Amino acid sequence: MGEACSRPGTERNAPGRGARSRAPTPTDACPTQARRLEEDSLVMAQLRSKRMRFAAIAGVATAALACGLTSVPAQAAPAEGTVLAAGSPTAVKDSYIVTLKKGAGFKASSAAGKDLVERYGGNVKKTFGSALNGYTAVLSATEAKRLAADPAVASVEQNQRVSITATQSNAPWGLDRIDQTSLPLSRTYTYPDSAGSGVTAYVIDTGVRITHQQISGRASYGYDAVDGDTIASDGNGHGTHVATTIAGSTYGVAKKAKIVAVRVLDNNGSGTTAGVIAGVDWVTKNHSGPSVANMSLGGGVSTTLDTAVRNSIASGVTYAVAAGNSNANASSFSPARVTEALTVGATTSTDARASYSNYGSVLDIFAPGSSITAGWHTGDTATNTISGTSMAAPHVAGAAAVYLAGHTSATPAQVASALVSGATTGKVTNPGSGSPNRLLKLVP
Repeated sequence: MGEACSRPGTERNAPGRGARSRAPTPTDACPTQARRLEEDSLVMAQLRSKRMRFAAIAGVATAALACGLTSVPAQAAPAEGTVLAAGSPTAVKDSYIVTLKKGAGFKASSAAGKDLVERYGGNVKKTFGSALNGYTAVLSATEAKRLAADPAVASVEQNQRVSITATQSNAPWGLDRIDQTSLPLSRTYTYPDSAGSGVTAYVIDTGVRITHQQISGRASYGYDAVDGDTIASDGNGHGTHVATTIAGSTYGVAKKAKIVAVRVLDNNGSGTTAGVIAGVDWVTKNHSGPSVANMSLGGGVSTTLDTAVRNSIASGVTYAVAAGNSNANASSFSPARVTEALTVGATTSTDARASYSNYGSVLDIFAPGSSITAGWHTGDTATNTISGTSMAAPHVAGAAAVYLAGHTSATPAQVASALVSGATTGKVTNPGSGSPNRLLKLVP
């Protein structure tokens, strides 16, 4: 039998000696108990060590917090892009025109297109799908900048106000001037019998009195961007004057052309870039057959409006646009600076550049613009005599319609080339720095 284990804290009496007590040690126990005691001691030591380390770490962390030494990763500020025309003196507050990239992968009219604006906090108002893949949207200035940085967005432009420009004057003479090369006036106007037959002229303006005797039976309503309907009536007079200069039976250049009224300016002659783009977009989508468009309006530089007009021209519509009435370089005005359009300056009856007419290398041609008589909106036989590059442009639009009637498959570039190359040269006095010295002459 094996040796019995003594209890800890006791020992056997040695023979011949008296009992003697001492402190027990692990070796006083049996081997099994000794091992257990050693293991327990080791575990307790480890636990004490861990508690000390934890306390040390906690202490360091607490000290760091107290000293403000913690480092939380900072979130990057949202990316911001450039908003075109921001800060324009004619800006429309919180109104922007958004154009999507060709590679965006979705249409502006789609749910994805509208969701894009909503993600940045905005709301879509009017969607474009022909001249532009985009829309107008209500956004704050900050939201607009952040939207401009989105990879799907080609541009964000502040909406601006645009307006007509015309000054009162008298004495009709313009038609007489454009069928001859030199003064004096012959008091006659000779034109091809086709006279614009089969061509449609879209008047992007204040609307048109389509019952006016000068154009009755050849005029119709197209679109009203101001009221959002199709009744593009004229409460100002400017659009009716333009329409009857293009195609009026007495006052018009192309006497057999059709007129379609596209209202983008209100009864005060005012509107917005977005409204004008809506009109251009409608023309781009709905034009049919040989077509011309007249824009006797303008405002500050608008890249988006320029793009819309350029795309509309690419769709097959020849555009005549007023150079503007600020006696300044037309390159600072839209859509006057669109190179693909026919940009028109104004002359007087003495072949001088009108004192108000804009000038410069972006002009293509001059045409009669001072003291032009044509129809007015107040009655079916009413007339008025006014001045401006707004009156010069429809002379060119009418001439384009006359040319298209005889060349029905001509592209806008070919129409422009024909009118520019057929113009009378060297007649305009004081044309302005950089301006081409070309005066409109009818090209059959």
